[in-house]
Formats: sequence, C-alpha cells, structure tokens
Amino acid sequence: MTQKHENDVSYLVRKAAYTIHQALGPGLLESVYETLLSHELRKLGLHVQTQVALPMLYDGLRLENGFWMDLVVEHKVVIELKSVEVLLEVHHLQLLTYLKLSGHKLGLLINFNVPYIKSGIFRKVNGLEEPSASSAQTSAPSAG
Repeated sequence: MTQKHENDVSYLVRKAAYTIHQALGPGLLESVYETLLSHELRKLGLHVQTQVALPMLYDGLRLENGFWMDLVVEHKVVIELKSVEVLLEVHHLQLLTYLKLSGHKLGLLINFNVPYIKSGIFRKVNGLEEPSASSAQTSAPSAG
C-alpha cells in the first residue's frame, strides 16, 4: 500500500465534501456532515478516525481530552467541520491550534452551511512540504 501525500488526501476530502453538498445542500447539523463525510471517505478506501482526542500539556498539567478533532484522514489530514452561517476567525485559529498540538501538517476547515461548497473550504498548513516537481515528473523535457 502506497502512502498518500497530504495534498492527495486533501483532494479526496474536498471531492467527497462536494459530493455530499451537491446531494444535500446546506442546513444540516455538523454531526450529520461528519457521519456522511467519513462514510464517503471510507468508500474511497481511506482510513478515517472521527472525534479524535487531542491531549495537551500545559505547565506540567496534562489534559487527556483537551480537544477533539472532528476527523483525521489517513493519519495525516485534520478536518474541522462546521455548519454555521458565518465562519469566525476563531474557527480558523482552532484548526491551526489542532495542527500545532497534533503535529499534523495539513488541515481543512469545511463549512457546509454555504450556497457553494467551494466557498466553504479553507486549507491550513503547519510546515507542509510540497512534493517536488522532479519527483512528480520522472522524465521532464529540458528547457534548454
């Protein structure tokens, strides 16, 4: 089994979110979108964890269940789901905090309560290295 890069996982998550939004639209509870998205991703053969506890350490105090990440896909990409009228800056910062605390490099904030899902998806990175063009193309012609 080959390891998928975070960007490949992200593409599949966005595709699944689009499929769900196309079929059902906005207005459902966040928990419904979580169940449906995890279902769609598993159908694609991806490993999906839901409501993943994120322990944290502060000043010698360990909180075992300090936070809960909505979805973690392929042990690589954190998905934070919302179904709200307006995303606030704190929602974006929440995902960045989850990435920092978990050590994951890529996250998607997805708000399903929008007319067009494309406007509800936000990509957040935490030190993600993009795959090099040379590894993606084995025999690129020279520009000489």
